[in-house]
Amino acid sequence: MALMTPETFLQSLVDLNLEIYLFGKKIDDYVNHPIIRPSINCIAMTYELAQRPEHDDLMLATSHLTGKKINRFTHIHQSTGDLSKKVKMLRLLGQKTGSCFQRCVGMDAVNALYSVTWETDRARGTDYHGRFTKYLRHLQENDLVADGAMTDPKGDRSLPPHRQADPDVYVHVVEKRREGIVVRGAKAHQTGACNSHEIIVMPTVAMREGDEDFAVSFACPANARGVYYIYGRQSCDTRKLEMNDLDVGNPRFGGQEALMVFDDVFVPWDHVFLCGEVEFSGALVERFAGFHRQSYGGCKVGVGDVLIGAAALAADMNGVSKASHIKDKLIEMIHLNETLYSCGLACSCEGYRMPAGNYQIDMLLANVCKQNVTRFPYEIARLAEDIAGGLMVTMPSAQDLADEKIGPIVEKFLVGQCDTPAIDRMRTLRLIENLTLGTAAVGYRTESMHGAGSPQAQRVMIARQANIDRKKELARELAGVGKTWEKDKIRAPGA
Repeated sequence: MALMTPETFLQSLVDLNLEIYLFGKKIDDYVNHPIIRPSINCIAMTYELAQRPEHDDLMLATSHLTGKKINRFTHIHQSTGDLSKKVKMLRLLGQKTGSCFQRCVGMDAVNALYSVTWETDRARGTDYHGRFTKYLRHLQENDLVADGAMTDPKGDRSLPPHRQADPDVYVHVVEKRREGIVVRGAKAHQTGACNSHEIIVMPTVAMREGDEDFAVSFACPANARGVYYIYGRQSCDTRKLEMNDLDVGNPRFGGQEALMVFDDVFVPWDHVFLCGEVEFSGALVERFAGFHRQSYGGCKVGVGDVLIGAAALAADMNGVSKASHIKDKLIEMIHLNETLYSCGLACSCEGYRMPAGNYQIDMLLANVCKQNVTRFPYEIARLAEDIAGGLMVTMPSAQDLADEKIGPIVEKFLVGQCDTPAIDRMRTLRLIENLTLGTAAVGYRTESMHGAGSPQAQRVMIARQANIDRKKELARELAGVGKTWEKDKIRAPGA
């Protein structure tokens, strides 16, 4: 099958006929729902750019399974160059959408599973890797969106999965049959879940003895029987129902999160990639998290580019672009944004080949990358709000601007430098509001904090990967710690 186009992607979502609930009601035509459609447009952009020859190098790759050209989002990284191109691709998409384009979770899931299934087979004599590569070929040849589903609701986080009062707060196996398994549970705040063709489930934490039923990884169609979705709310989301471009800020694009429920879903064995092997659950969690933390060094930087540009436009329109403190704030925003990009590229360039044949990012640097992402976008957003001014959150609505009596008054008093039309100034400020406070903030500020694990999760991995003992040894060697002190050779200066 050829690469999918944006048009065929949209039709494929219609054909899925997913069971989606929003505001307490089942949504029938969700592809055209005004709240949901902007998130669909974001993923459609991953298909649109793949059709443009000027973006071939970033958007396409050569499958190591078939030798055919495929969308990079379904590719298994074969070099550090592939790892770097992934980050550059994500920055490009962030620039084009100004939002979360959702497709990287599936890419990170398949790359983590590729090596973990290989290692599980070597240790346990299973055939997970063969099953997985067959499934991967299906994704590549049909150019499908796969949603990587890792985060469980978790219930009482002081207790392991098997000791929860309600075991359903972790996805788990409730029955094993000759033909496959039956699973139950949920995955929380799943990015792009309702825009995906396939769901790839992974454990959410490293499992221990007693958690065998919870140490499960599998794939199923997004419309599998028993799978349904409860759409997540976002700040200012009902503005999209007002059917005007101005007050939304970024009317074409947006992110998406959903609570994904598995109500006794049957999964055939050829789509099961881990089932009870608790000792490999931790590696799967860490590798997925590492790849996803690398991703943030690209996608959040691209969105940051848009926010910096919007802040600079606002400064122009406010007539303050030449002020030294405004210039300094824009420089600081650029510095922070490029630092994030540097981290994303660094963990890619320092990647290495795994025994399975794929390439893994440098885990320490990937976690440092995401740790910075939990901080810098907040400062970039703060500076953008500072430059924009209070009008960003106090200006009148599109209805006021359109009103026969009030509109001319709004235009008169919201004019900017050099008679910048009020409508252009309002559009710019609404975009900044969208990126820092509105629907896009989910994919920028809040996701920067909690996506791919909370800040503490990265600090745990940084401590684990930092090799403090080696650093101590370096210090001991240079300081001479442990050497005999020949105090009789000590001489006073000049003696």
